[in-house]
Amino acid sequence: MAGIGQQVTGEGPVGVAGPSVVRPWGQGRARAAAAVYGQAVVQALPAWVASRLLVVAGLVLSHLIVSTVRPDNAGAQLRVHQGLLAWDGGWYQSIAGHGYAASGLQSVRFFPGYPMAARVLGWIPGVGVGTALVVISNACALAAMAALVVLVRHDLGDGALARRSVWLLALAPSAYSLVLGYADSALLLCSIVTVLAARTQRWWWAAAAGGVAGLVRPVGLLLVVPVLIEVWRDRRLRAPGRPPTSPLAEAAAAAAPVAGTAVYLGWVWAQFGDPWLPFRVQQQHGHRGAVTLPLAAMWRNLESVVHGHHVGSSLHILWVLLCMALLVVAYRRLPLSYAGFATAVLVVSVASSNLDSFERYALGAFPLVIAASTLTSRRGVEWVVLTVAGAAMVGYAVLAFLGVTVP
Repeated sequence: MAGIGQQVTGEGPVGVAGPSVVRPWGQGRARAAAAVYGQAVVQALPAWVASRLLVVAGLVLSHLIVSTVRPDNAGAQLRVHQGLLAWDGGWYQSIAGHGYAASGLQSVRFFPGYPMAARVLGWIPGVGVGTALVVISNACALAAMAALVVLVRHDLGDGALARRSVWLLALAPSAYSLVLGYADSALLLCSIVTVLAARTQRWWWAAAAGGVAGLVRPVGLLLVVPVLIEVWRDRRLRAPGRPPTSPLAEAAAAAAPVAGTAVYLGWVWAQFGDPWLPFRVQQQHGHRGAVTLPLAAMWRNLESVVHGHHVGSSLHILWVLLCMALLVVAYRRLPLSYAGFATAVLVVSVASSNLDSFERYALGAFPLVIAASTLTSRRGVEWVVLTVAGAAMVGYAVLAFLGVTVP
């Protein structure tokens, strides 16, 4: 496997290192890494720009709809006025600007990594926390797309797959959330970097990214799964004569996501007397709801659709089925740590009584995007998929701005 500071030329089949020639960059690790990531940013930039233009177009369309079709709908007027800070973005803005105590107990379900970073950036004169939230979200999205390019090229040896993956990640129907003032972009960046670092045995980098992920969102602790798989793989497949990896570094990488989450829960305990308060609030009616058996909520939604109630829930069912199919592809075509992480994210996403936002949560299972991209190697298929996905993203964005659907 080529390291991050090496260049791979040539492409092989998915998941297999083809007849590549490995050449050292030759001017130091830092410069080599900067060159690799710089190239990845350039490759990811067109997809990043295109997705943002589409979401802005959706916001403009939402303003037109509100002003002409729904001028008396106060909820739609509010969401459109909030723009990129609608829905959870308003909570993050309140936390970043005023703290948890002033924002109320409901705010503790939002982890502090993202809003606190916005507070720091907001200290710059003329920026403000609202602008900082949007800037951080979109900067992290670009960095995550570039990291995905690096991961696929170095881990799977397929530059064409890397290009297709980053475009599908940018134009996925729920990818409009990566433009909003949401923490999903930051979590996505941490997830990809953690997996990349673990796959290349850079355990301290994996620990750093995993620890931040645990502070950004509660599902960040699920990065324990791919790290543990890679630790097991490293010990099982270590080449003869290769120096053993530091057990301390491996342990740090595995523990970091849990530690990041534990730091926040410990603070909540000290401030509010209940370390599990973020999860209790999230399980309230109107949020994620009570924890249930995986797919139980899907079955209830299916029954509602059959009886003619909550027909919109059928969209969640279709997305769950699509993700399950892509998970099978991931197990067949991608490394085990990829599929393991995607499985953990999907299980948590469907283990609640409310499937709202499932599409956004599933986007965090980024290996599913890679798995889907392995099915679009034919140019015609790729164009059809990206066109439909981009159109659906605009549609979902409009519905979210109008308050019809929950991001």
